Amino acid sequence: MDAPAIGILCLQGDYEAHGKVLERLGVQWRAVRRAQHLAGLHGLLLPGGESTTMWHFLREDGLEPALRDLAAQGAALFGTCAGAILLAREVRNPDGAGLGCLDLTIVRNGYGRQLDSSVRTARLEDLGGMDDGGAAGQGLETVLIRAPRILRVGAAVRVRARLSGDPVWVEEGRAMATTFHPELGGDARVHRRFVDLCTQAGLAARPGPAR
Repeated sequence: MDAPAIGILCLQGDYEAHGKVLERLGVQWRAVRRAQHLAGLHGLLLPGGESTTMWHFLREDGLEPALRDLAAQGAALFGTCAGAILLAREVRNPDGAGLGCLDLTIVRNGYGRQLDSSVRTARLEDLGGMDDGGAAGQGLETVLIRAPRILRVGAAVRVRARLSGDPVWVEEGRAMATTFHPELGGDARVHRRFVDLCTQAGLAARPGPAR
C-alpha cells in the first residue's frame, strides 16, 4: 500500500524532534494546526507540552471534535507526556477528563516538577504483535520531564513498558501513549510502533474489492 498519512499536532511542545525521528525512519509527516489539516490522516502524534494550554488550543480552534471524529474513524493516535494526558479517560491534579481514547487514570506531574526531570531505564513488558520490539525485560531509555504518572489501566490496555512498576508505555487498539519523551532518546522503537499502527489504519481504510 501507499505510505500512511501521518500528522503531528504542532500547537506546542517539541514537535520538530518527533518529526526528525519519523524522517529517520523514512516517514513523511504533515503539520496539524487546524481541524481541516486532519483530513485524510491515518495517524496523529500529540507531543508533550502543557496539557491545560493544549486543551485551550484544541477547544479554541475546533480541533477537539475533529480529533474525536478521527479516533472514531479508526486512525492511530500517539500521545507523549502531555499528549498522553489528552488521550486518557480520567485525569487527576486537577481532576478532569481527556478524550477517552485510552482507558487510563493519569496524574499530571506524577514524577515531580521541572527540577525533578531525569533519564531512567524502563523495562519492556508486553510486546505481543510487535515485529521489532526487542524482548521482554530489555531496557528502554525514558526521558522524564514534568512527566505524568499512570495510576490505573483498563483491562484492554496493553502495558508495553514499566518503570519501577508504573506503566510508561501503553497501547489500546490503535491508541498509544508514553509518559516519557521518546523523541529525546536514541531508541526509535516507540515511533516505529506508531508507524505500524498508522499502516494498519491505512489498510483498514482501503476500500474492499468491487463486487
